[in-house]
Amino acid sequence: MPKQKTHRASAKRFKRTGNGGLKRFRAYTSHRMHGKTVKQRRQLRKGRMVSAGDFKRIRRMVANMR
Repeated sequence: MPKQKTHRASAKRFKRTGNGGLKRFRAYTSHRMHGKTVKQRRQLRKGRMVSAGDFKRIRRMVANMR
């Protein structure tokens, strides 16, 4: 059976944490920051963990990623 390949687009968007979780970054950060409040901009800088409903699917896509 052939090896499963890493989904390269997903590998660029998600990072593995030390405990095996997956970290993601937020949407709405690419442009038009002047229309957002300072609080929104500050909170968009921080990453978040992948939700439980998406974790299994994304973990398979980035299976071989270190």
